Amino acid sequence: MIMSSERLKMIDLFSGAGGLSEGLSEAGFHSLFASEIVPVYAQTYQKNHPNTTVFTADIRELDANEVLKSLGIERGELDLIAGGPPCQGFSINAPIRTTLDERNHLFKEYLRFVDTFAPRAVLIENVPGLVSFEHGATLHAILDALAELGYGADVRILGAPYYGVPQMRWRTVVLGVRGRSLPSGAYPEPIYHAPIRANFTSTFDGQSIIKAPSPEANANFVTVYEAIGDLPPLESGEQGAPIKEYRCDAFCDYQRRSRIGSVGVLNHEAPRLSPVNLKRLEYIKPGGNWTDIPDDLLPKGMQRARKSDHTKRYGRVLPDGLASTILTKCDPHWGAFFHYEQNRSFTVREAARLQSFPDHFVFTGNLAEQFAQVGNAVPPLLAQAVGLSLRSVLETED
Repeated sequence: MIMSSERLKMIDLFSGAGGLSEGLSEAGFHSLFASEIVPVYAQTYQKNHPNTTVFTADIRELDANEVLKSLGIERGELDLIAGGPPCQGFSINAPIRTTLDERNHLFKEYLRFVDTFAPRAVLIENVPGLVSFEHGATLHAILDALAELGYGADVRILGAPYYGVPQMRWRTVVLGVRGRSLPSGAYPEPIYHAPIRANFTSTFDGQSIIKAPSPEANANFVTVYEAIGDLPPLESGEQGAPIKEYRCDAFCDYQRRSRIGSVGVLNHEAPRLSPVNLKRLEYIKPGGNWTDIPDDLLPKGMQRARKSDHTKRYGRVLPDGLASTILTKCDPHWGAFFHYEQNRSFTVREAARLQSFPDHFVFTGNLAEQFAQVGNAVPPLLAQAVGLSLRSVLETED
């Protein structure tokens, strides 16, 4: 564990429930301040980061100079501004869209804080589609805007399972350092090989920007079974005690890491499946999907679908495979969210484990709000990997 006196100082804008901050804290960054507009997300962030000042409101109402002053730091002293600002409206090549799209102004809020704080480094995360949006004009505009503020920045698309996250998920990550070019080692090297492929544009200015594993990377990616196999079994709709006992001793490193600081299993209540979904589930084997369900049990729209389409819908995950991307709703109609052996869909805790949240991280709000917080989050293990490589860059600064 990194001593608090050695921790680098950061702020987290558009923070959500705190997945990015959680991973960065594991890498040695301490979040002094976070801004999040959705109250229940901010509540979860505050609960899990009690020593952080959390601002719950529209960031446009926030005076960056006041925040700088309240934190007691000088301009240029902050180590990192991190966050996931909406970027899709920010483009110099689409003036009409830029004028109308509120999201554009939100990204400008991120830049406003960078301008005020002048941190040593910046981190922006977004969806892979950012790279192809407006044929790359948006991403060019972001890099140009950072350059105008004095940051050498670059972009990569990172595959979460390459860094130990047991789920098919990709994120675009822009990193920048103040006053110099971004060093080649700023992005973390993948640890694992994993069976994922890019279904999006992965080149920018003619270069591939996917950070791919080297031949030396470990072939044994973290599986669904390793991620959730120690959590207690539940029936569909079963609530049980708020804090539950683990099913067994931790039997892999992923579980041991997940349990550090844990008092037991929280946020582990099974959503209640409808009778027709329970009936459908009887026909689906691990690795199977909606094509295993008899036609008369399928929703009307899917009775007309081609068997080669929607291959994740009503999917039961393979225990020795990766989970499909955890969405804001673990609704079986939209993805492979049925448990591999139990006749139910995932719990919030299982979704959180598949996102690499530690068990001590507690989600607040109702069940739908908890699922949304998990699905919207940056996987902490991915954030930790980026944080460690960025920390190394900052600590070897000339």
